[in-house]
Amino acid sequence: MRSRHHDIADDLRQQITAGSLQPGERLLSEAGLADRYKVSTVTLRRALAILQGEGLVEKIHGKGNFVRRPHRKVLYVGGWGTLDPLTAAEPALRVTVRSTTVPANAHLTTLLKVPTGSPVVETTCLSHEGGSPHGMARIYMPRDLVPAGVLDDDSACRNAVTRFAVLGPPPAALREAVCARPPTSDEASALRIGSAAVVLSITRIATDSTGRVVEAALLAFPGDRVDAVFTTHHVLDERQTQG
Repeated sequence: MRSRHHDIADDLRQQITAGSLQPGERLLSEAGLADRYKVSTVTLRRALAILQGEGLVEKIHGKGNFVRRPHRKVLYVGGWGTLDPLTAAEPALRVTVRSTTVPANAHLTTLLKVPTGSPVVETTCLSHEGGSPHGMARIYMPRDLVPAGVLDDDSACRNAVTRFAVLGPPPAALREAVCARPPTSDEASALRIGSAAVVLSITRIATDSTGRVVEAALLAFPGDRVDAVFTTHHVLDERQTQG
């Protein structure tokens, strides 16, 4: 027998796709919807969870459930790890930035190859359009390598961070590991997505000419809000060039 919460989800979905409920429109309170459909709030929340997982409804803490506006995609360009400059420069896309110094935990020790407990600067940024988040980044650098202005929110450094770009001088090499996975609880909360959603996760490691790790960035984008482009350059070895 079909569950009641699936019937409720079907009805709300039909109203959204037909335009009876408009993007950005606030739904009735959960108690109001439960009363309308003659079900418990537990059943109603199960129905809303289905729509949240489909990206049709988003729940904003303290405000309620809203019909989600269609999301414009951003472009992540691999290699330099930047958002598309045209997209990032648009006033509609805003980025909040926060930098602080933290002791290196076990994970950062592995990423940055620094001793446990050594000072590391963590820069966190969250990009959003209106009230909808587009992506988040946590960028880590050994304290002695941090360019002047990062902790002071210097405009040049802030511009780099808002584009999720490398903060320091151009590195000798970048290694990016990309995967699709469920969001962590922190990511789901910050990006306002369901635990069943998929994020594009990018771990970017920048090294200098000596092989020292100068920056590690952990990037996460909701899978429906980003396109990623990577360009591979074929390098000839000496035997091919001499032939």
